[in-house]
Amino acid sequence: MSSATPDFGTPWGEGFQQSLAKSWGQAMQHFQTIDLGGLKSGTAPTGAPLQFSQEKLNTLQGQYFKDASELWNQGLQSSVQVKDRRFSGEAWAANPMAAFNAATYLLNARTLMGLADAVESDEKTRTRIRFAIEQWVAASAPSNFLAFNAEAQKKAIETKGESIAKGIQNLMHDMQQGHVSMTDESLFEVGKNVATTEGAVVFENEFFQLIEYKPLTAKVYEKPFLLVPPCINKFYILDLQPENSLIRYAVSQGHRTFVVSWRNPDESMAQKSWDDYIEHAAIEAIHTVQAITGAPKINALGFCVGGTILSTALAVLAARGEKPVASATFLTTLIDFTDTGILDVFIDENFVKFREQQMGQGGLLKGQDLASTFSFLRPNDLVWNYVVGNYLKGETPPPFDLLYWNSDSTNLPGPFYAWYLRHTYLENNLVKPAKVKVCGESIDLSKVDMPVYIYGSREDHIVPIGGAYASTQVLPGKKRFVMGASGHIAGVINPPAAKKRSHWLSEGSKFPADVNSWIASAKEVPGSWWTDWSDWLKTHAGKPIAAPKTYGKAAKYKVIEAAPGRYVKVKA
Repeated sequence: MSSATPDFGTPWGEGFQQSLAKSWGQAMQHFQTIDLGGLKSGTAPTGAPLQFSQEKLNTLQGQYFKDASELWNQGLQSSVQVKDRRFSGEAWAANPMAAFNAATYLLNARTLMGLADAVESDEKTRTRIRFAIEQWVAASAPSNFLAFNAEAQKKAIETKGESIAKGIQNLMHDMQQGHVSMTDESLFEVGKNVATTEGAVVFENEFFQLIEYKPLTAKVYEKPFLLVPPCINKFYILDLQPENSLIRYAVSQGHRTFVVSWRNPDESMAQKSWDDYIEHAAIEAIHTVQAITGAPKINALGFCVGGTILSTALAVLAARGEKPVASATFLTTLIDFTDTGILDVFIDENFVKFREQQMGQGGLLKGQDLASTFSFLRPNDLVWNYVVGNYLKGETPPPFDLLYWNSDSTNLPGPFYAWYLRHTYLENNLVKPAKVKVCGESIDLSKVDMPVYIYGSREDHIVPIGGAYASTQVLPGKKRFVMGASGHIAGVINPPAAKKRSHWLSEGSKFPADVNSWIASAKEVPGSWWTDWSDWLKTHAGKPIAAPKTYGKAAKYKVIEAAPGRYVKVKA
């Protein structure tokens, strides 16, 4: 090996050194020949040997030998300390061999990730390699295998094999339902203990049902409020339980509230396009709320992909000379797709062309495929954690409304999905004036001139904080940007009564191009951002008027059924 190889200075040093050299050589050989399944791009075609920075390689090699030597000495003294929650149980600490095995795994995992960082290539290729190695490393953890998991073995002995039998039952159950259980799904039912805010469906077409909620105040603001959730999930993430429901909170603040409940597409919708969703869903919902309430202008909110849909609909309406929305709220929304975070590893011309050929002219993207993709963005937390608990330890995961919602997947029409991939993630066309037509209109977001409230979550792995912030550089109206703590969902669903987390505000109207410059000027405010948003929305909601006594309006918008309606109950 190189001159970075240390002299261990022990009677067993030569043999140990040779063993380490062999391990290092095997790691290098494996890394050089690894097939990343089409994730390589640019100058490194699939199957070609990777080139490394020699300086980084020498540093990494030296650190590997140093750490391995220290680990071996700890192992001889039975004093191996493992700082990783996967191996934090007492059973790991009480079993020196298991602790040593876990520490060795962590050392090798760090080294492999270091090798990924040492690859000489463009940044996207390095990111793709890191992602592929991360998946392999997460899957190969000793905690994932009964033969190496000290905790699972201890539990099997204590329960006289009952935990193993229960684990097999859990495995068979999950195989039948088609996904790994993240919670005890038998304890939840939509309309019974999630999505329970009182209301009624007052309109429906083949794309969505429009739900109107019963007022909780004697007076409501004259401008009604419409929520457009993501169509890649079900709307009740905004209405999980009464105490953490953003929908119920809006109603309690005096807003006459409506929400779009998307239909879960089946084969009858396999030809539906992005244009269809804009024209016959988002725009139709805006016009229907106007018709029901008689209000010339409404306020609207878009969450995640719902925000992208809402902004596109507003651009189409602006091109037609219509401005029916007085203010818009965008929660963890990408409009400018320059910074898409880890999802960028999947996107290139070949991948998009494949999807276009596969389903661009018709077909369905199955909900479980999409759900699995998002889960593997955080493999240890959202995949292997449940594999270990459910199958190796025979545990039933605790009830958790958010994870029940997360498992309630939705399909997407193929043409809709293919258009979305190309024109947003790949080509970022929405922010290029007149670059793309939607519903026959040239899109120009500079014409979407209205007050906007933009929220981003600091640790969001789906819509990075920089991606959410980028909307401040695109939308021309008066803006307020707020950053919340936590991730894509937990950051948004943060009711004031919980007194959890913080949010950050920077008073003033300046929005520098770099989100980090904005963050440097922002001040931390303890607690939920909901109260700040509510105070902002009230300034755009008009005067208070008497709350309606009935749902809908006259003969055209009669009550169809009670909320949450039947669309949201359809399984993918």
